[in-house]
Amino acid sequence: MHEDSPTAAHTTAAPRTPARTAPALAEPLSAPPSASLPEAPPPGPPAGHSATTIERGSFCLARCSCGWSGPARRSRDRARTDATEHLAAS
Repeated sequence: MHEDSPTAAHTTAAPRTPARTAPALAEPLSAPPSASLPEAPPPGPPAGHSATTIERGSFCLARCSCGWSGPARRSRDRARTDATEHLAAS
């Protein structure tokens, strides 16, 4: 029986590839393209009303920051509809 002397194992590593970098811009952008457009306020609920849906177990209900709370529903879609109807009525 022949035994090799204990020496460090030789491994071959894969050749390293250089990391790719994005080319630098010749001139930095001074302002984003949307900066030239006037900002419109986002359409949303009236001031003081912000409705969300909350899950409680298998039920979902709509709540508003004004204190209103919709009925508990098994359908998340129906709870969202309740919140939309509340905001439209406000």
